[in-house]
Parts: sequence; C-alpha cells; structure tokens
Amino acid sequence: MAESDPKIAPQDWFAVRKRNARAGLRKLVSIVAENRTDRAEAPLPLHKSIYTGEARHAAEMEHIFRNEPIVVGLSGDIPKTGDTLVFDSVGPSILVTRGKDGAARAFLNMCTHRGARLVEEKEPWQGPRPRLVCPFHAWTFDPAGELVGQPGKEGFANCEIGARHLIELPCARHLRLIFVRANPDGEPIDAAAHLGDFGPVLAQLELHRAEPVKKGILTADSNWKFALDTYGEGYHFKMLHASTIGGTHYSDRNVYEPIGRHHRVSFPDLSIGNLVGKDESEWPETDYGGVHFLFPNTVIFFGAVTPGVYFTQVFRLFPDGAGKMFCQFAVYAPFGVESDEHRAMCEMAYDATATVVQTEDYRVASSGYSNLLTAPDDFRVVLGANEPALHGVHRSIAAACKMPLDQIA
Repeated sequence: MAESDPKIAPQDWFAVRKRNARAGLRKLVSIVAENRTDRAEAPLPLHKSIYTGEARHAAEMEHIFRNEPIVVGLSGDIPKTGDTLVFDSVGPSILVTRGKDGAARAFLNMCTHRGARLVEEKEPWQGPRPRLVCPFHAWTFDPAGELVGQPGKEGFANCEIGARHLIELPCARHLRLIFVRANPDGEPIDAAAHLGDFGPVLAQLELHRAEPVKKGILTADSNWKFALDTYGEGYHFKMLHASTIGGTHYSDRNVYEPIGRHHRVSFPDLSIGNLVGKDESEWPETDYGGVHFLFPNTVIFFGAVTPGVYFTQVFRLFPDGAGKMFCQFAVYAPFGVESDEHRAMCEMAYDATATVVQTEDYRVASSGYSNLLTAPDDFRVVLGANEPALHGVHRSIAAACKMPLDQIA
C-alpha cells in the first residue's frame, strides 16, 4: 500500500516560477487597473447548518476525513530511513514511516498484541524511530510494519506472526506531499489523479527541497469550514488585518484560478498600483507566490520574506467536533535552510503568521460561529460573488459528502 514518489521531470524551476510570476503579475495589474476582482456568477447563501449541523459534520468525517486522501506532511518531515511522524487529526492515531526502500508507509498507531499505542507522543511529533517498540509488552516492529520482536514468543505458538504485523493504511507520495486515507479498507491512493491538473502548479514549489523549520497547533471554537473560509478571500484585509496585510495589500481584489477541486488565489499588494499605465518592459521582476488550496483541507502559501528569500507555509485544518477546530501549521525553508539567519527569518514568519491567524482570523471565526448557534433557524450566511474561492470549496465539500448545499441537516 506504500508508494514511492514518481520521478519529477527535471526542469529549471526558478525559470518556471519567474515565467509564471510574470503571467500572474499581468492578471494582478489588470484587476487593479480596472478596479475589479474575480467573481462568481452570483452570491451564495448558505444555511447556518452548513457549519452547525451535526449530520453534516458526521458526513464530512466519514466521506472526507476518513476516506479522501489527506495530506499528513511533506517528505522532508521524514527524510531518513526509520523516521516517523504521528498523525492524530482524523480520529485514529496513525504513524507514517520512511522505510529502507525510501517509501512512505502509514499504519494504525496500535500494537497488534493488545492495542496499546506504539508511539505515545502526540502530533505534530516526528523523529527517528527505526524500531517501533510497544511500551506495554515490548513487541517490536520495523518501519515496514513487520513484527520483528516478540518476547515470550512461545506463548503465541498457534498465532501466525504475519497476522500480527501492523495494520496498514493506504499511503502515497506525490510531489513530495504524503497522503493518507484513514481507512484500512480504503482504496489505494492515486495521488496524481487526486491532484489532476493542479499537480504542475504545485510542482514548481519544489516541495522535495522543503526543510521543516517550525510547527505548532492553532485552535478556534468554530466549525473547521468557518475558519477555512478566511484563507480564500481578501475582502476582509482592510478591516480585520489593518495593521498587517491590510496595510500592504488591496482589499477585495483577488485573482482566482480553480483547477478541479483545488485552486490558487492571489492578492495584489499596493505596489501593483504603480505599474498601471506603464509599459510591461518597465515592470520589475517579481517573485512567484500565492495561496494554493488542496482539497479538502490544506492551504499552502509560497512566497518571499524579502525579495528572493522564500518560505513555505502549510496549514492543515481539521474538525474537533462540529463546533471546534484545530490547524496543524508548519513553516518550511523551501530550498533548505541556507544559514542561521535564514532559519531565524523563517521562524519569524511562523511566529508573525501564527499570531495574526490566531488572534484575528480565528478570533472572528470563533465569535461568528458562536452567533450562528443562536441565530434564527432560517438564518443564512452569504458568500459574496467577490468571494469565488469559497463557493468552489463549499460546493466540492458538499459533493464529496453527497449532501447538497441546500440540504438542511
């Protein structure tokens, strides 16, 4: 059930990003010059039960978080043979290991003797664990999930050792993203098919070079989708983020590029206004960046701390019941840590972003969700036509759950 990452065709990714940055810049200059934003055909009213409904939450857990391919990390999180990470976010505790063959594999974090948790640390723990030793009776497993040590083996003479290997889950690597399906009986993961035409967009991020710098957990007393909505629109920049991105970027301006169930969205900074009316030959070279959404719950921001100094931020949002959520947030040095100064800049990017998301985005998500709980039974939130990415995300989630958006449940 493990799958090694297919070889990525060698390219000059710097040149690819440079070319795509110029194409993106043309779009950003256009929307600023024309004083417009990408739009859906019409606003989208959503009954409050989209966020508060217990039946919808149960459907999301079953159809999405236990049966869709879910990103659990990057290859750089388990770079060496025997490296292991813990993934607890979708219900069952899961271990993802790197084997001698280089493949990533996923197993239930459960000893096959009497069910004890093999790795007792909680997510986002990761580290070397060349042998998985049960803390209960010292049954021992290798990174391929095979039982290699069994004290008192004679007591299990009539139990075939093969039947006691770890319980494996569908797992695949593609573009150095590690996907897991949290269902032992689930279909194998075709990660390339899951990403579809979004794969080439992600390939230019060179995630195979990303080195983890800092990780943590952000929380909100809110439905996970209510929090996820804040990542897909810049309509709130001027008000909610007045002292940060609201002072550096246009509010209510976005370029939205849907690709299957995924999308990329970008927001123009104020310097774009200086390019309006200028010949393109006078435009400066810019860095590629943007918010990349991987269905169903992962957001990857790729951008520059300062010109030419990049960082990659990965947000993975999960429900903790219908009315609470948490985000596994990580910052990576996209092309490896170049120096102590570079590491410090990436850590600073983590700290600054975590503070803004926790104290601003998740603050209003929590208060808004609280209000939804006591709102009139027929209350509907409205996603504006100027928030097209949110439309796409909600429609894709509803389709995966087989619960239309107009179904109240």
